[in-house]
Amino acid sequence: MSQPTEGQREGSLKAPTRHALDWRDPRFYDEDALMKELERVFEICHGCRRCVSLCQAFPTLFDLVDNSSTMEVDGVKKEDYWQVVDHCYLCDLCFMTKCPYVPPHEWNVDFPHLLLRAKAVKFKKGDVKTRDRLLTNTDLVGRLAGIPVVVQAVNAANKSGVLRKALDKTLGVHPKALLPEYHSKTLRKRAKHRKGNGIAATPAGRTRGRVALFATCYGNYNEPRIGEDLIAVFEHNGIPVTLAEKEKCCGMPKLELGDLDAVARAKEANIPVLAKLVDEGWDIVAPVPSCVLMFKQELPLMFPDDPDVAKVKQAIFDPFEYLMLRHKQGKLNTDFKNTLGTVSYHVPCHLRVQNIGLKTRELLNLVAGTKIETIERCSGHDGTYAVKSEFHEASMKICRPVVNRVQQANPDHYSSDCPMAGHQIENGLQGNKKPEHPLTLLRLAYGL
Repeated sequence: MSQPTEGQREGSLKAPTRHALDWRDPRFYDEDALMKELERVFEICHGCRRCVSLCQAFPTLFDLVDNSSTMEVDGVKKEDYWQVVDHCYLCDLCFMTKCPYVPPHEWNVDFPHLLLRAKAVKFKKGDVKTRDRLLTNTDLVGRLAGIPVVVQAVNAANKSGVLRKALDKTLGVHPKALLPEYHSKTLRKRAKHRKGNGIAATPAGRTRGRVALFATCYGNYNEPRIGEDLIAVFEHNGIPVTLAEKEKCCGMPKLELGDLDAVARAKEANIPVLAKLVDEGWDIVAPVPSCVLMFKQELPLMFPDDPDVAKVKQAIFDPFEYLMLRHKQGKLNTDFKNTLGTVSYHVPCHLRVQNIGLKTRELLNLVAGTKIETIERCSGHDGTYAVKSEFHEASMKICRPVVNRVQQANPDHYSSDCPMAGHQIENGLQGNKKPEHPLTLLRLAYGL
């Protein structure tokens, strides 16, 4: 492979540019064209190898190359490309933190979006397991598992060694993967009648001082405590909170499956509701980074000409981003009652690629007597990747450096903005200590 010219090297120093995803063009699904582009990009990756430690996709690619007859990409069978595709969970870290050849560089490498295209082609062909369709249908699973008569049975089954082995054989869910608990008393039920709680909004900087909570399917069905903690913390800071009138899954699980039509359906359900809230003067927050990223980045790239998508993009915030924006204007309550001691804080990939800085760390550092040990490594969970039988061991290998850092710190608390990443770390620790969401820790610091 030829070396980059001086102009190419200069291009790599400019801020990355993300092109819109032309997923409605029939050529997007042309498998022959896809294979040619995969070969082109794989050749560039093979010559660089900077991303080898990020996830399992790159080691898989490089092993295929190194074990081929030519020890080059041209020696890899095209059907083996799908192994690389299956290990990519679209965390975007290679694009945002490692690759020197992203646009505006003329080599125009966008590895995550290329592999998203490959996943879409694979889905279009029907090459997808029933398990994967089920695991990504989070709204349906949450509604069914959360039925009062069913929820205890589901939670008990998820902890039963015998039943988990059966689930491994029948569905392909690894018996050692931690599965989320379900709640019949969802966040929507707990905060059903909340309409701002009579608090007057106080604008500050970019924030309008009143927030609509997009609960997320995980925050609604699996860990409603996180949403309750968010509401308590925001109201303690004089920010009225309401719940979005209705919602579907943000679409991230279906995006990672390559089911872009399902993503479009989720967008048609969510965006009108959220855009209406923005028009009424509400900002939007969501407690799960992947959901925020979906509205900040993925939907705007899929629907670049939709004004309501653009409106929601500008009005949605990570909770700690929102609070720290207000802190800049002197509107954060810093009267903390409790110290947190030492906190091992894991920064999720889908938070890092939002390019907002480490706002969670900045805020928790304001709590006197608190020491934050920051871990900027992928947990390897990705919502569904870590629970699949064929990928669980790879996911735990990716998480091992994170687990090691937590063990070395021996902290009072360990935490991640992504609750699923927190449980992945818990799985690696194999102890009795549970992760605590940063919002839970902040509520503890306030003594609420």
